[in-house]
Amino acid sequence: MAVNADMDSLLDKAYEKKSLQEILDAPVSALSGVSEDDAEALKKAFNVKTVHDLGRNKYFKAAHALVALKEAGAK
Repeated sequence: MAVNADMDSLLDKAYEKKSLQEILDAPVSALSGVSEDDAEALKKAFNVKTVHDLGRNKYFKAAHALVALKEAGAK
């Protein structure tokens, strides 16, 4: 099943028309609002180099899960 999503607001202009795989392989700075300095800090702190790395990082996944629990009403 093909999935379409408007990701333009989440991406730097240079990546708006790229494929999903190209975006996942891109540096974290491909995300709108993430600067080259931010990307370098993520690389140094968590060895995150690509959008894919960021999405699969255990610390970011744990934080996301905790926020989701809170938003679902967990105490």
